[in-house]
Amino acid sequence: MGNVKELKKNTNHFGELTERMHNFREKLLNAKPRVCVERAKLTTESYREHADKPMILRRALCLENILKNMSIFIEPETLIAGNQASSNRSAPIFPEYAMDWVIDELDEFEKRDGDIFYITEESKKTLREIAPFWHHKTLKDRGLAGMPAESKLFYDLGIIKAEGNITSGDAHLAVNYEKVLKLGLINYRERTEKKLKELDLTDYRNLNKSYFYRAILIVLDAVAAFAKRYSDLASESAERESDSSRKAELLEMSRILNKVPYYPAESFKEALQSLWMIHLILQIESNGHSLSYGRMDQYLYPFYKRDLEFGKITEAAATELLTNLWLKTFTINKIRSWSHTRFSAGSPLYQNVTVGGQTVDKKDAVNPLSYLILKSVAQTKLPQPNLTVRYHRGLSDDFMKECIEVVRLGFGMPAFNSDEAIIPSFIEKGVTEEDAYNYSAIGCVEVAVPGKWGYRCTGMSFLNFPKSLLIALNNGVDPESGTKLCEGVGHFRNMTSFDEVMKAWDKIIREFTRHSVIIDNCADTAIEEVTADVLCSALTDDCIERGLNLKEGGAVYDFISDLQVGIANLGDSLASIKKCVFEDKKFTPEQLWNALTNNFQGEEGKRIQDILINDAPKYGNDEDYVDLLLRKAYDIYIDEISKYKNTRFGRGPIGGVYYAGTSSISANVPQGAGTLATPDGRKAGEPLAEGCSPSHGMDQNGPTAVFKSVSKLPTHEITGGVLLNQKVTPQILSKEENRQKLILLIRTFFNRLEGFHVQYNVVSKDTLIDAQNHPEEYRDLIVRVAGYSAFFNVLSKQTQDDIIERTEQAL
Repeated sequence: MGNVKELKKNTNHFGELTERMHNFREKLLNAKPRVCVERAKLTTESYREHADKPMILRRALCLENILKNMSIFIEPETLIAGNQASSNRSAPIFPEYAMDWVIDELDEFEKRDGDIFYITEESKKTLREIAPFWHHKTLKDRGLAGMPAESKLFYDLGIIKAEGNITSGDAHLAVNYEKVLKLGLINYRERTEKKLKELDLTDYRNLNKSYFYRAILIVLDAVAAFAKRYSDLASESAERESDSSRKAELLEMSRILNKVPYYPAESFKEALQSLWMIHLILQIESNGHSLSYGRMDQYLYPFYKRDLEFGKITEAAATELLTNLWLKTFTINKIRSWSHTRFSAGSPLYQNVTVGGQTVDKKDAVNPLSYLILKSVAQTKLPQPNLTVRYHRGLSDDFMKECIEVVRLGFGMPAFNSDEAIIPSFIEKGVTEEDAYNYSAIGCVEVAVPGKWGYRCTGMSFLNFPKSLLIALNNGVDPESGTKLCEGVGHFRNMTSFDEVMKAWDKIIREFTRHSVIIDNCADTAIEEVTADVLCSALTDDCIERGLNLKEGGAVYDFISDLQVGIANLGDSLASIKKCVFEDKKFTPEQLWNALTNNFQGEEGKRIQDILINDAPKYGNDEDYVDLLLRKAYDIYIDEISKYKNTRFGRGPIGGVYYAGTSSISANVPQGAGTLATPDGRKAGEPLAEGCSPSHGMDQNGPTAVFKSVSKLPTHEITGGVLLNQKVTPQILSKEENRQKLILLIRTFFNRLEGFHVQYNVVSKDTLIDAQNHPEEYRDLIVRVAGYSAFFNVLSKQTQDDIIERTEQAL
């Protein structure tokens, strides 16, 4: 119970939720996550009716049908209107992306080990009735059909995991919310009409542009009509309302929704309603997660400042509105297949909010709204939104102290991303200086320029590094299935030097990287053909100007990354092989290989495992021996991935290329489950190390040593995110001197070591074990899983165990 008590004690620093927001929060936490079939029915209905239309128009008409006919409601506590599904915390089904897993798992949703969803028999019947229509028509069908057999082998064996890319929408971006708030959708309509009118349709190349522009006009009108539905509902609710205060609120809500987001926002409250309506509809349009708010403290501050100056709002009222927005953000939910769920444990939506950083003229960007966002997120204490602070050398101690006070609350926020590493990395890759200084966090730790970046700045396929190493040592054959994947350089049993090991790794990882790009291309091509997002494209520069949606190359920038899983295991494995086999000769390559294939069973296996764990340097302890080996191995992957282009290359955007990324979310658990024993001493089936964090218990020299090890990675080339999780106990941060130490430690990591990212779990191992045994006493316990937070109780036991075993650092 220690973490819960500590959480309650620290809350006073930021104050408490207002009574109405507290009640709203309680309702949401007590709401069962259900499966909603409304969107599935309306989508199927629209696709049937408009089967003859070009796909982009089908997508627009589908969204129009959903927004026109879905259930809407206004909660009695809320000041902001808009719902994603027929009830809060319910997850819609998106049949155009995939239906096979939905039907296969209908009777299993409530029986899951984690991320449970409830579904009625009537809803099951509805889904089974519409499923035949989608046979061979979904994104997943198209994506899998497009994969060459030799590449699909990697997908089927779980070496390269890309399921989320062909069963979900893309997202992983922030649209240009600042422009929407300032200009309103009417501006987008006027620009689109002008571009459509200018098209010369005798040039066949302009036909697709005309469809795109017509689709935008349909969607913009649908958004306005959707807001009008809520305006009318608020007005009707006001007529029935007996409480004069609530009646006035509903009438004001009706007025605002009759205006935004179609027209520009003119007040803080109007801006928040406009922001939420757009963010919500983007979630309804596509089930792509990591749809983020961008630099909210920058684009909302002018509205807040003006309202304060004219006495239209108080700090308390603005705080309540922000907490209301966070509660609405938490209402969004997403159901994934069980295999995909294990890569995203805790049903995360990764809706990131970024504060701090620098202005485009290189000044400290922190303003009063930055503090207010910290305060409101602290009061709400939910897994959503995912709060990120942009750190830079000029960030004040006062703001850092406030950030640490939020960290103390123990719900894994905020994460810190560093301007000192990220901005130069962007500029090196061709991003203009002005745009680089305006980047925001997207989803977990990935970064992009809001409103100008294409999909999946991070989040393409997952590549299992330790499994790749085992295949390299096995002459290109997967040792678990016996499948020959490619030609190797020989078997480990016959190798006589560590150089041969590195040659094997070099050959295999380059070949596997090539196949990961092929799989990515198949997914992206299928998405472009089958599930283009009209509204999301319209609100991203320069799609309207170019007449291209995001998958066709409409964004200003389009850099992406795959995700590499098991970084630490790779480094530790290579160090163990080099030292224990080829230098100290404590056992032969054949003895080690036999121990791996036997999962370290028997006396001999246990002896070898102990040597691997105890007698070789481990990543995370500032030992060049292993850290530089890992860098050398990682550099090979980076060299290879940099050769490839995505499907938008040469079609308009700056970039169109790849870089590396370690934001592996919870993939370390399922990918570990499918990986045999590894040369670092890890047994078969155990989780891999997550992100770029050290393996559990292997980092024994304190947090400074961890930072130094991480800093030796080629950070500027891992622009997709260098995700570092750390864990400390609440007792440590209860002391002022330790909080100051933590601030100094973070400053050193970012200022001197060019660290990219760090985030903290503030919870003791004893608390987590107790929560596992007595979940009913820990309903509000939130933990940092990877680049996101989740309620501990909704996680599978395997993921809970992985978090429990993380190293507790001292300061």
